[in-house]
Amino acid sequence: MSKKERRTVPVEAIQIYNDYIHGEISRRKFLSGLKKFAVAGLSASVIAEALMPDYAMGQQIRRDDERITASYETIPSPDGHGYVRGYLVRPYSADSRSETSAKLPGIIVVHENRGLNPHTEDVARRFALANFMAFAPDVLTSVGGYPGDDYQGGQLFSQLDPDKRFEDIVACANWLKSRSDCTGKIGVTGFCYGGSISNQLAARMGPDLAAAVPFYGGGVDANAARNIRAAVMVQHGALDTRLVEAWPEYERALSAANVTHEGHIYPNSVHGFFNDATPERYNEAAANEAWTRTINWFNQYVRA
Repeated sequence: MSKKERRTVPVEAIQIYNDYIHGEISRRKFLSGLKKFAVAGLSASVIAEALMPDYAMGQQIRRDDERITASYETIPSPDGHGYVRGYLVRPYSADSRSETSAKLPGIIVVHENRGLNPHTEDVARRFALANFMAFAPDVLTSVGGYPGDDYQGGQLFSQLDPDKRFEDIVACANWLKSRSDCTGKIGVTGFCYGGSISNQLAARMGPDLAAAVPFYGGGVDANAARNIRAAVMVQHGALDTRLVEAWPEYERALSAANVTHEGHIYPNSVHGFFNDATPERYNEAAANEAWTRTINWFNQYVRA
C-alpha cells in the first residue's frame, strides 16, 4: 500500500491533530475531540495513534547515505538565544571537486513548531542530493534541542521568545551565506512555522536572499512585502482553508511590491501534506509535485 493510500480518518480529525500538535489544545481535549470520529473497531486512541508521526517510515535518505556528508554545527546568535545548533548537509561529490567548483548554493530548511525532528533532517538530505548545501537549524537549541517527541517539542517551542527565535534563523542564514564553500546565494524553505519564517526572512534579508519557498505558512503584510527581493513560491493544501483564504491578500502585496512570485494550491491536501512521516496528512502526488517545483525554483533563482 502506497503512502497516499494510508488516509483512514476524516479531514476534521486531522485538523484536531494539527490544533493539538501546535499546542492550541491539550492532549485530553485532543482525545476527547477524536471520540466523535470513533466507529466500530476504530477507537479515539487508535485514531490518535494513526495521526502520530512515523519517522522511520517517512525517511527517504538514510543518515549514513554515502552520497552525502553531514555534521551538526553550532553557530553564534548574539541577537537571538546566544547560539543555535543545526544540521549541515552537502553532497559528497562536492568534496572531491576543486575548491571553486565545490562551492554550492545554500538552502536554509526551517522546521515546524516542534524543533528539528527527523523529517526536517531528511528534507535537508534531499536538498544535498539535488546538489545544494542545506542547513536546518533547531530553534530549540537553547532549551536542549528537539526532545524526541513532537508534542513536547511544541511545548518547549512556545516557551521561547518569538523575536529571539527569529534572530536565531537570521544568524543561520547569514552564516550559511558567508561560508567559503557557499556561492553566496541562498534560499529558504520551511513548513508551517518554517513557512511563515521563510516569508519573514525574505522581508528581513531583502537582496541578500535569492528565493523563498514557504509551505503552508502565513505571509507578511504589505509594508513588509515591499522589502522582499527574493523570488517567492507559496505552496498550500486546498483543505487548509485558513491559509488558502489568506493567500489572495498576500499575493496582492507581492504583486504591489513587484516581487517575482507564484502560488500553488494542491487539491485534496491538508495542512502538512508534504510531511510523509505523518501518513494521515501526507498527499504523495501533491508532495512530489511540490518538491519538483521547489527544486526547479531554487535552480532558477538560487543556482543561476
